[in-house]
Amino acid sequence: MTEIAYRLPQRRQLVTALPGPRSQALAARRKAAVAAGVGSSVPVYAADADGGVIVDVDGNALIDLGSGIAVTGVGASNPAVAAAVAEQAARFTHTCFMVTPYEGYVRVAEELAALTPGAHAKRSVLFNSGAEAVENAVKIARLATGRSAVVAFDHAYHGRTNLTMALTAKSMPYKANFGPFAPEIYRMPMSYPFRDEPGLTGEQAARRAISRIETQLGAQTVAALVIEPIQGEGGFVVPAPGFLATLSEWAAAQGIVFIADEVQTGFARTGAWFACEHEGVVPDLITLAKGIAGGMPLAAVTGRADLLDAVHPGGLGGTYGSNPVACAAALATIDQMRELDLCGRARAIEAAVLPRLRDLAAETGVIGDVRGRGAMLAIELVREGGEPDADLAKAVAAEAFSRGVVLLTCGSFGNVIRLLPPLVIGDDLLAEGIDVLGESLRAAVG
Repeated sequence: MTEIAYRLPQRRQLVTALPGPRSQALAARRKAAVAAGVGSSVPVYAADADGGVIVDVDGNALIDLGSGIAVTGVGASNPAVAAAVAEQAARFTHTCFMVTPYEGYVRVAEELAALTPGAHAKRSVLFNSGAEAVENAVKIARLATGRSAVVAFDHAYHGRTNLTMALTAKSMPYKANFGPFAPEIYRMPMSYPFRDEPGLTGEQAARRAISRIETQLGAQTVAALVIEPIQGEGGFVVPAPGFLATLSEWAAAQGIVFIADEVQTGFARTGAWFACEHEGVVPDLITLAKGIAGGMPLAAVTGRADLLDAVHPGGLGGTYGSNPVACAAALATIDQMRELDLCGRARAIEAAVLPRLRDLAAETGVIGDVRGRGAMLAIELVREGGEPDADLAKAVAAEAFSRGVVLLTCGSFGNVIRLLPPLVIGDDLLAEGIDVLGESLRAAVG
């Protein structure tokens, strides 16, 4: 990675108890003004962020191992991105591409065609959020195929809109009491090596899912197969080698649109531009968001030109989708990823962190699995016999926060600690964050 000049000191520093008085005051104001259904992982309020640190309103500097849930890969205040945003905002903040189009949209679409897997002709359409991208990918697949059934997988997370809640596997907090959900969504078993029967290969796990699809639905009814190449909220589940490729080959043979949801795994996060590349899979459609624009709201569906061009004019779009300021941020973000070689940086993070997590597993005996790719890594915490230990995961995250490190939990069983550091985090700060994770785990285990 190219040397980075950080704006803020890259150090952990606690100057008050957490949360401090200003954060507590903001929490009281929030309670009176913000809906109770909006949750936050930690009870401090950000005032500044740069590189691998978040500074709260009380002046505490915390190590960021979450990067806004895989959004701020280039940093939360990357100078090149901030400059691009300011320059575009000074020109115009909105005209609506569906009314008066602008070059930024076209340039982003050109970049996505060049970056995403496959040499085929591609088109893109831009949106605001990952859920919006997934929902539109399903729309495109249904229209292009004339079919209605959509297959998703166990442990999946695809969003919070009605359709994407239907695609999402986990009830609490995402689906409980929000139904009824969109119809014609069918769930199939995922390849989850830690919890699958021993020796089950990726191809065998795929054949298991395919058999159920053919038996329960009939391949001819299926418009799309939607899958995260590495599952995010479901627990950073990395399918066994061959699982994705087997599903992709079968879908192609059946005329089924293979949709790779790379909202969390995209844009250098896993050590490649996109996680499908690790398995040599070329999706028909790929959904993108999070890391695409350095923190500005932007999302995309990119894929086969024949699929996207099958939709009638006016059938895709949205008032704010492809906001020109967000497009400028995306172009600067992609440039920064190239210039700083953030794919290489993600691989270096994996090389530095995975051995330490494995050592921690051997030492403590409460980590059932260490997994992930690049800067998307996880430990699954278990009790004796491999039973999920969600209470321990919560305790570790809380202890780490008390020591000045932001950690996120996830998993269908709530027992996974996930690591999503900014790709621009420095080696020393990253190592210190993993030190604190180890200290927090030992403290929580007692």
